[in-house]
Amino acid sequence: MDSKKIRKGLSHFLARAGLKICSLIVKVIPAACLYRFASGLASFAYFFVTKQKKIALESLHIAFGKEKSSRELEKIARDCFVHMAKSGVELMFFFDKPHMLEGKVDIQGRQNLDAALKRGKGAILVSAHFGNFPLLLGRLAVAGYKTCGIMRPMHDAKVEKIFFEKRKAYGVRTIYSQPRNECVNNTIAALRNNELIFIPIDQNFGTGGIFVKFFGRQAATATGPVVLAQRTKAALVPCFILRQKGDRHKIIFEPELELIEGKDARDTISLNIQRLTDIIEAYIRKYPAEWGWIHRRWKSKPG
Repeated sequence: MDSKKIRKGLSHFLARAGLKICSLIVKVIPAACLYRFASGLASFAYFFVTKQKKIALESLHIAFGKEKSSRELEKIARDCFVHMAKSGVELMFFFDKPHMLEGKVDIQGRQNLDAALKRGKGAILVSAHFGNFPLLLGRLAVAGYKTCGIMRPMHDAKVEKIFFEKRKAYGVRTIYSQPRNECVNNTIAALRNNELIFIPIDQNFGTGGIFVKFFGRQAATATGPVVLAQRTKAALVPCFILRQKGDRHKIIFEPELELIEGKDARDTISLNIQRLTDIIEAYIRKYPAEWGWIHRRWKSKPG
């Protein structure tokens, strides 16, 4: 048997085992100990998950290397791991307690979302892998909004099935990014039904998107939100979820982003994707530990 397949299978097995063990622990420990457990997990991961730690520090140097010291970047990386661990533990805790989300997650700028939906064309929630964004989707579904998320399926199909069922139980509909035609058709149908579509555009998009500036460097970025807004007349509403004191959360809906016209069709898309990316960068600059630095955002190169 191929050694690569063996390593991949073992990795998936260990990940599933770790997920099950953590889920059991979260169910039995007192709620007051939840975040101490998460901090312990983060310390363990930061020490042992060396590949992701290296990626995080490399990414931070690209973004802030000229502005912050190595010690500051190291602190952001550690805090990032803590935030990710807390988010993971929270998800396990709230999976079976959706009714508790209303008391845990506040909403700011809700009038911006409601104004967008009044047109009956749906709303495209443009965001990032920032904060505990799955809680954002859950909170909106619990609040009565018809909510969909465009997702890349996880590498492990069994783990993906677990999370799919949990999202479904919350009332969050999953639209997979592949096959592409099916994704586009399902998304357009949801917008025509005046639903919310959550689209993060902060990860490397390879050769399928366009290059815009992100922290001063060209980054391959998805064009979907702008293309969909042009086609369906749905509103573009930037939104983010921030961790607050006491590990509460706050969802912020920015005002709708009105499209501006460029000199041609491609320029129009590029201008507006750059504007959305600038909003994402502004949030990351203000709350750097909230973003997932363990992703190689600048992996693809122009040309």
